[in-house]
Amino acid sequence: SICAMHLSRFAEELVIWSSAQFRFVALSDRFSTGSSIMPQKKNPDAAELLRAKVGRIFGANVALMMVMKGLPLAYSKDMQEDKEQVFDAADNLMLALAAMEGMVRDMAAQKDNLEAAAGAGFSTATDLADWLVRVLDMPFREAHHVTGSLVARAEAKGCDLPDLSLEEMQAVHGEITASVYDVLGVHNSVASRTSYGGTAPDQVCAQVARWKERLA
Repeated sequence: SICAMHLSRFAEELVIWSSAQFRFVALSDRFSTGSSIMPQKKNPDAAELLRAKVGRIFGANVALMMVMKGLPLAYSKDMQEDKEQVFDAADNLMLALAAMEGMVRDMAAQKDNLEAAAGAGFSTATDLADWLVRVLDMPFREAHHVTGSLVARAEAKGCDLPDLSLEEMQAVHGEITASVYDVLGVHNSVASRTSYGGTAPDQVCAQVARWKERLA
């Protein structure tokens, strides 16, 4: 049931990510069908069916718990009823795993859309606040206020934080230096997290290699 729960959540992500509103990924035709009424629409059938199958697996788990809940600590004939639930849940889990593996293998990431979404909404504002704390030894409460002021200035100009000039930043806080730009922007933000399991490319590659080895 725990494995199925994670598959269902991932399937929901794929349904959202492949929608016209997000377009983060494109699912292959092997795991999608066209709409019966809208010619332009592509339905993520496999992800939706997988999501529904998990309800059946959860149902089998609940049914098995109901069989066991009143039994003493020994074998009872009631337990013959466990086979149908266990076998059905196992069959559907294997089907769900196969569907998810195929969807992930065949899907294509829409990199431009993903990058645009990652940078929206001043997503590196926290990086700026952390920089103020780490480099200028500023209390986070003050860093939060300074960052908010810089975000307001960027909003007024219709630009992102990295597009503010150093002079504009120093007008809010005079001790800000040019090194602040090292943490602003999506790519810099991702690359700056170099601790174990972080988002820096070398850390991501290390985790990919680790899990490929473990799952081989």
